[in-house]
Amino acid sequence: MAEALLTLTDVARTFDVSPPWLDRVLGRQPRVLLKAVDGVTLSIAKGETLGLVGESGCGKSTVARIIVGLYAPTRGTVTFDGTVLAGEGAAAAGGARQRMARRGMQMIFQDPYASLNLRWRVADIVAEPILAQEPEVSKADRLERVSSMLTQVGLAAADGAKYPHQFSGGQRQRISIARALSTQPRFLVCDEPTSALDVSVQSQVLNLMRELQRKMGLTYLFISHNLAVVHHIADRVGVMYLGRIVELASTRQLFANPQHPYTRMLLAAVPDLAMTGTARTAVAGEVPNPLDPPHGCAFHPRCPYANERCRIECPELLPAPGNGLAACHAVQEGRIDIAVLRETAAVGIGAKAQETRTDRL
Repeated sequence: MAEALLTLTDVARTFDVSPPWLDRVLGRQPRVLLKAVDGVTLSIAKGETLGLVGESGCGKSTVARIIVGLYAPTRGTVTFDGTVLAGEGAAAAGGARQRMARRGMQMIFQDPYASLNLRWRVADIVAEPILAQEPEVSKADRLERVSSMLTQVGLAAADGAKYPHQFSGGQRQRISIARALSTQPRFLVCDEPTSALDVSVQSQVLNLMRELQRKMGLTYLFISHNLAVVHHIADRVGVMYLGRIVELASTRQLFANPQHPYTRMLLAAVPDLAMTGTARTAVAGEVPNPLDPPHGCAFHPRCPYANERCRIECPELLPAPGNGLAACHAVQEGRIDIAVLRETAAVGIGAKAQETRTDRL
């Protein structure tokens, strides 16, 4: 594997969602803590795209906000290009070095209409990161860089004089991408950047992101709940459930031979015309309350392979068949039928084929 650009080590984030102090005292209520992220460890190599998938509320966006510094981790460390940005050792790195390192990362948000300032012209929106991080750049050079970025994302330089409401959803997301790239970062956190777009526009934005990655040598953390989209763009995929990584493998391996039962259930839920009339198992049950998570494996109330060990002992993320990692006692003990795994994986492969056909339209 190539040199890691970003590394998360045992990262956790806990939120205090307790009622006000007086209410707790009068009602004799304890503090209530929410573990949004609970011990995430992963690394992203230079030039790689890591996809992060999972149901709503699993902690994907919280991980993104921890990486870019919007949230501080409760424990664990975040290291970017050799500089500790948060956690143990961050104080020794020094504020100036951390600020310089953070200039190498930017974020693309889910809703382009909400993430853009509607009162500003497009040129001002794209130029804002340059003004904040590189105030020494002259106005003429700044305008030239803005025009160049708009052209690279498929817009015209003249569009800089317009306002966001004058563009379509896909064009607004292109503006968001131009803004993120205006300071020439090396790493982009993409928090569901295509979920608010139509399918045909999603394909255009994804192709644009892949083209920019090839040209500029970018590294992506791509967060999504759409497995077909992740299959199209990611080199590796991490599957999250209730704040933890339950499976981590290459895209080819994960879709061809998923190991964790939760990954199998997500793949089985992907719509696919090729599987019309074929019986499939829907994702059973509901996500447990994160304020009161189950003991042992958090997935055991929904897992058809759970046994007593799963109800008591929380599984670690360990090597699994196929050079991937899985946090599952059933996988480690060989209790899952491999034939069923391959049958379920066909759904994901069919979804990829259909997504590719849509991309060609």
